[in-house]
Amino acid sequence: MAPHTNSADKMDYKTVLIGAQMLFVAFGALVLVPLLTGLDPNVALFTAGAGTLLFQLVTGRMVPIFLASSFAFIAPIIYGVQTWGIPGTLCGLAAAGLLYVLLSIGVKLFGSGFLHRLLPPVVVGPVIMVIGLILAPVAVHMAMGRTGDGAAVLVPQNTAMMISMVTLLVTVLVSLLAKGLLRLIPILIGIAVGYVISIPFGLIDLTPVAKAAWVSVPNFVLPKWNWQAVVFIVPVAIAPAIEHFGDILAIGSVTGKDYVAKPGIHRTMLGDGLATSLAAFLGGPPNTTYSEVTGAVTLTKVFNPMIMIWAAVFAILLAFVGKLGALLQTIPVPVMGGIMLLLFGAITVVGLNTLVRAGEDLTEARNLIIVAIILVFGIGGMTIFTLGGIGLAGIAGVVLNLVLPKRK
Repeated sequence: MAPHTNSADKMDYKTVLIGAQMLFVAFGALVLVPLLTGLDPNVALFTAGAGTLLFQLVTGRMVPIFLASSFAFIAPIIYGVQTWGIPGTLCGLAAAGLLYVLLSIGVKLFGSGFLHRLLPPVVVGPVIMVIGLILAPVAVHMAMGRTGDGAAVLVPQNTAMMISMVTLLVTVLVSLLAKGLLRLIPILIGIAVGYVISIPFGLIDLTPVAKAAWVSVPNFVLPKWNWQAVVFIVPVAIAPAIEHFGDILAIGSVTGKDYVAKPGIHRTMLGDGLATSLAAFLGGPPNTTYSEVTGAVTLTKVFNPMIMIWAAVFAILLAFVGKLGALLQTIPVPVMGGIMLLLFGAITVVGLNTLVRAGEDLTEARNLIIVAIILVFGIGGMTIFTLGGIGLAGIAGVVLNLVLPKRK
């Protein structure tokens, strides 16, 4: 009897290649978060891979989902690193993962409607908008060649503006006009073009890359207990928790399967939460399901969750390439600023779209009060008992939604 390994080998070979492609699609966004927040991109690669493997374990390897760095936490991480340092901030991020776990228990006990009753669009939409809007000054400062807080000039303004605007334009054009796989990686292409045009201006110093080892252990960092960071960051998890629900519905519509029923939204959220806490305990940014990868799944029509396991394996392997992390850290500030101009605006639009899709009358007194308080508290920087910014805005929205009388 002839062996039948050839067809199996072909299938495995194809699965491995598609897995590598999925990581390629996620790569630009994956490393952008640590580069913006001061975390280590190699650690982010490792925690994305490890978090995806943990997610697949918890969900019984049923859902073709890849988890990586969450944009929703960029603002609180930047503030947290400046205020409490990286270890203290990681404590808050680990606690945010535990909130996911608690929400997953709530969904298991009370059904998936529990999330929407606790966190309706009138709360979640404005919170997402705040996340994008309070970051706008950081994007503008960096696009103009300054540090994120605007305190120091790193690149002459005219040079920085030219580079950041070209980076932004390329990213926009790729997202609008590109076809197939290219359309899924506008951030990666935008950064690459911005990087190349920065070379003639002398903004690229490859000395750190030359000094870095080819193989090195990522710079893992342990969290350090800080209750202020916990209270500040945990409410931020409100928005990505709801987005998780939408992402699971999206991948289900692509594959034609009901993942809300099996393995269950409580399991997918549990996997997401555990992956986020695991990342924080190693020094990486929180994880979230990547819609870019869902787009790639739609394009390739390969629904086997094994492709995500291979993507995770490649991410872990790349995390040990020291020169890769050193190269990523040579990306000039104006290039990052150009990407951020679009990215933070896009986050705001996602929040706005959450309100629009809900079809609520925002001039109705109850809705107007909730949205207004969230926006002004968050953008204005209101602080009560050391709790402020996004955290205070999120808590205020949840409390108002629970206590204000509903319209009859």
